[in-house]
Amino acid sequence: MQIYKVGGAVRDRLLGRPVSDVDWLVVGATVEEMQAKGFRPVGADFPVFIHPKSGEEYALARTERKSGRGYGGFTFHASPEVTLEQDLIRRDLTINAMAEDAQGNLCDPYNGKADLDQRILRHVSPAFAEDPLRVLRVARFAARYAELGFHVAEPTLELMRQISVSGELQALTAERSWKEIERALMEDRPQVFIEVLRDCDALQQLLPELASTGDSGALQQAALQQQPLHVRWACLLHGLADPQQIKALNQRFKVPRECQELAMLVGEFATHWQRALQLDPAALLDLLQRFDVYRRPQRFEDFIAACEMAARASQPARSYAQTDFLRGAATAARSVDAKPLIESGLTGQALGEALKAERLKALIEYAHRCREY
Repeated sequence: MQIYKVGGAVRDRLLGRPVSDVDWLVVGATVEEMQAKGFRPVGADFPVFIHPKSGEEYALARTERKSGRGYGGFTFHASPEVTLEQDLIRRDLTINAMAEDAQGNLCDPYNGKADLDQRILRHVSPAFAEDPLRVLRVARFAARYAELGFHVAEPTLELMRQISVSGELQALTAERSWKEIERALMEDRPQVFIEVLRDCDALQQLLPELASTGDSGALQQAALQQQPLHVRWACLLHGLADPQQIKALNQRFKVPRECQELAMLVGEFATHWQRALQLDPAALLDLLQRFDVYRRPQRFEDFIAACEMAARASQPARSYAQTDFLRGAATAARSVDAKPLIESGLTGQALGEALKAERLKALIEYAHRCREY
């Protein structure tokens, strides 16, 4: 039995980046031997075990054969006869097909270290084209390591194009696709993910609504400002004028509710942010009511952030008058105290109408003060 550290842990150590998760590969062992040593089996499709003390994952060396469409269309074979080289060749990129033995010696049968030094994302073997999910993974790695100067090798990009036009991307589940999209959006340069998908024709297949919306500058700004996922998703979709397109994208990937809501709201009300200083108090109140700034103030802040990121993409500025004005309006509306109205005996619809009238009055006074200033 031989145990190797494999994949991302080896890659990131060589790059001098923090190593968070460690994957271990076991060569020359059986399931029974692993269990006898106290390892707990957890793999449904192939033998993966949890270390009895560290809790880390250990997988038996395996080979795979294409047996159907999509990410899950593979038959796996794990046995003590499977070599380290046979296991590594099934991996996606050469920089992910390296291993370290117990003494820390590098095992690099497919020249991953050379590609790492040359900043190249290159597929390990032609079997790369059998797994459509790798199109998204490579684009995500391109986004992750763009700041280090990495680029996708042209032969690998060509294989990604072949996958895109084959229709295999359509066989990916919504959950698997979204997981890769989510992780890519949270990289430091998520716009590179979109650019690579466009370069290999995958954007037209997976996100056709975005294929003709221009660049992803708003998303880039959101990353620079370290915005959360739902703001980044809204920024990516902000150029879509048709709410049905936004809805279709949300549904296609089963996007989390918070991301769905903000993307729809930004699509509907982005122009309100742009012309906020021209909105009359009644329109202001309707906007604030729509966002429910009284119970969900952060959602309005996220909306403002997404609109700002879109503005920064074309007109960088330190501050925006629209933002200050809308935040002040929300504060004015929230400052209205319902207690006196309740104490006067108002209830139900009458209370709601009276509260709305008082908030409108507060916004009229606020707008008047702003214009005077």
